Amino acid sequence: MRMRELPADFKRALPVLKEIEQAGYEAYFVGGSVRDHILGLPIHDVDIATSAYPEEIKEIFKHTVDTGIQHGTVTVLFNGSSYEITTFRTESGYQDYRRPDQVTFVRSLEDDLKRRDFTINALALDRNGDVIDKFDGLKDLDNHLIRAVGKAEERFHEDALRMMRAVRFQSQLDFKIETKTAEAISVNAHLLEKIAVERTREEFIKMMLGQAWQKGFANFLSFKLCDYAPGMKQHGSELDKLTNLNPIKFQDEDSVWAAIGFILKLSDSELNKLLRVWKVSNKTREVSLQIYEMLVLFADQKFSVWEIYNLGVDNFERTVKLCQLFNIEINYNQLSKIIEKIPIRSSHDLAITGNDLIKILNIKPGPEIGKILKNVEKSVVEENVSNNFDELKSYVLSNR
Repeated sequence: MRMRELPADFKRALPVLKEIEQAGYEAYFVGGSVRDHILGLPIHDVDIATSAYPEEIKEIFKHTVDTGIQHGTVTVLFNGSSYEITTFRTESGYQDYRRPDQVTFVRSLEDDLKRRDFTINALALDRNGDVIDKFDGLKDLDNHLIRAVGKAEERFHEDALRMMRAVRFQSQLDFKIETKTAEAISVNAHLLEKIAVERTREEFIKMMLGQAWQKGFANFLSFKLCDYAPGMKQHGSELDKLTNLNPIKFQDEDSVWAAIGFILKLSDSELNKLLRVWKVSNKTREVSLQIYEMLVLFADQKFSVWEIYNLGVDNFERTVKLCQLFNIEINYNQLSKIIEKIPIRSSHDLAITGNDLIKILNIKPGPEIGKILKNVEKSVVEENVSNNFDELKSYVLSNR
């Protein structure tokens, strides 16, 4: 297959390939960028693979950075851009089911492509636009199929995270997983326990944010990967309900965790605990809990403006989206008008401060100041008083 027109990102990098070839080595665009261009999707990272060894790359280019030289990767700074260039390599000895014990640099492109995870990611592109396809990756792209390169079980023993990558690609691309590849995931799902939680979470969230997340998530459950993911064992039947809900695309990671908490009917503390075992960032944990609590309020049809305000006005639209997922009926137009009328977005927007209260009331700093400010904030939100310094001053003095 020859591409008629290379995308701009590839064209910008062509001089890099030319420099390597003029020095007597091979160089190709490889991996996801080739796959995505063929599928007509946006290209994110342009990766280059070469027969030149790292030291040889450093001789060719003046400006380089040793970003992962032990694995053959050198970053080349060229014409104002940076390119990761990796030497063809083979890998062996995966004792931790994630990283190879030994990396061997080779001169063969086919040997390099042979170690990759899936056929659709084992494509290479030369600077003339010709696609090198040693493992029928183009056919699998046409058939919308995710198939392991070579023996699937070997690929997953080399790197157990590839099982999560399979369901992630299924979700992102809306592809099917080839039968033998699917069987190998089911047999080896237990190896996911060997993988760092952070890496599993990264793939899990990418899967949940994909266009066909319900398909990927369904296989995440049916392959029993969920049994070896933090805090999800024994919850397969409950989580499976998500796959039959309205096909709404998640907006972000926060919404994903809120939805999981809701379908599992977790308490705030239980969801907080789940997020901790998944090693979610503090910010994501905080926002996820706010969205979850707002969703519960909307589901119960019992809430006040003050409660919505406290859970974050900025979380309103995301919660509405989750209401669509769970088929929770709310009067969106009415709620939107109420939200828009809230005079402030946070306590920082108040026209009066703690220092002002100290002067006005002639009191010392302490917990009482905080209580008064909170009362003022609530009164402003509920429109019992305008957010105007003079009116707030009168309000404080009359409510002592």
